[in-house]
Amino acid sequence: MLLKYFYDQKLAHASYMVGCQRTKDAVIVDPGRDVDQYIEMADREGVKITAVAETHIHADYVSGARELADRIGAKLYVSDEGPAEWKYLYLDGYDHQLVHDGDHFMIGNIKFDVLHTPGHTPESISFVLTDQGGGANEPMGIFTGDFVFVGSIGRPDLLEEAAGLMGTAEPGARDLFQSAERFKSLPDYLQVWPAHGAGSACGKGLGAIPSSTVGYEKLFNPALQYTDEEAFVKYILADQPEAPKYFAVMKRVNKEGPKVLGEGHHHSMLDVAKLSSAIEEGTVVDLTPSTEFAKGHVPGSINIPIGMLAAWAGWLVDYDKPTYLICKPDQLEEAARVLHKIGVEEIVGGFDAEKVRSSGLANEVYATGTPADLSHAIESGQVQLLDVRSDEEWKEGHIEQAEHQFLGRLPKNVSQLPQDKKVVVQCRSGARSAIGVSVLQAAGLKNVINLTGGYMAWKADGLASVTSRELVG
Repeated sequence: MLLKYFYDQKLAHASYMVGCQRTKDAVIVDPGRDVDQYIEMADREGVKITAVAETHIHADYVSGARELADRIGAKLYVSDEGPAEWKYLYLDGYDHQLVHDGDHFMIGNIKFDVLHTPGHTPESISFVLTDQGGGANEPMGIFTGDFVFVGSIGRPDLLEEAAGLMGTAEPGARDLFQSAERFKSLPDYLQVWPAHGAGSACGKGLGAIPSSTVGYEKLFNPALQYTDEEAFVKYILADQPEAPKYFAVMKRVNKEGPKVLGEGHHHSMLDVAKLSSAIEEGTVVDLTPSTEFAKGHVPGSINIPIGMLAAWAGWLVDYDKPTYLICKPDQLEEAARVLHKIGVEEIVGGFDAEKVRSSGLANEVYATGTPADLSHAIESGQVQLLDVRSDEEWKEGHIEQAEHQFLGRLPKNVSQLPQDKKVVVQCRSGARSAIGVSVLQAAGLKNVINLTGGYMAWKADGLASVTSRELVG
């Protein structure tokens, strides 16, 4: 048997190739949209991708299942569990098999048994693998998708938090408890192959180790220590990370079927003369470092440095408008790949960052200031301080005068901010707040300042802070 591991660090997404070396057939489990990596690996290993197995309708990235079915004719093995609203809608015209709890299918001599493991989503399934080609009659491991992670378990509140399906979080948590109990009954030696690692918003406290075993997770996974359902429900619904708003888009896209990009899909650099119209009709994202953006940028553009694009574009890009990029020419395709992975479809092209700056169009700046520069104005109330960190960071400690405005929700809250007062934006170190400043400027606020060094610099200077508990007490 052949087992290959693929990991997309930008999305904390894991996918797998399982190949039968006797029949030369291979299946991709939970593929991402960048399918070239699987096709190239199959060619190197001398196998043919004949199938795709998907654990559920993903919410955090665009699935590559349809792309593989369309491009190379891979057969789709997908869940038919769960309610009617969580059924795949694009399967007609593609070779596929809807699977249920207790079903199995073969990839060459490798057997995949289907377990219905609802909770994270109603249709969620897991695949138990047995290498019959190697003479085994007992399973080797389990592909858990977003059900069980290393050190964590899939959150059950995404349908409510991201997709707006109210009243689904607690029932999902109860389903998840029953699924967890079923997981505990599996043999301890089974390897666990999850679909995500540390950094994913599909659960809290995910480990960075790529795989585990059932026995290890039973011993040390916090979510699997609960034997009481009520205690488990309380634990699993508490303190989950913010659910990116694009998760709702992903659920719809992956259910209805992503647009097929096709082999050779690419983007072009555009004439700088088109930049003004791009600002008017779409979202223009400048990928340059924030220090450069602060010194000169195009009014109306927002700044997401390329290394932060995967984390924040899904929050800040308008999915209903065309997207344009300001970047170096050699950054365009990688940035577009990242955006396509999170469902940004209409990427018109890029503008050369160097040409933009030499054209004179990058004529807007913003100010920065250290805690020493701004502490008096903040503490005396002369400026409005916005803390754009996560809820968890805010609760652990913050500047007393700050107003909490999570960065991802900043665009919809701009109208609530004072128009006649300086606004200082702050995060942990100054990176997220720089993005926040650009969002506010693009929305029309002109007197905006980034607190360089952020909360860490504020604390390092010995300036006062509070915790949420102290304020309540």
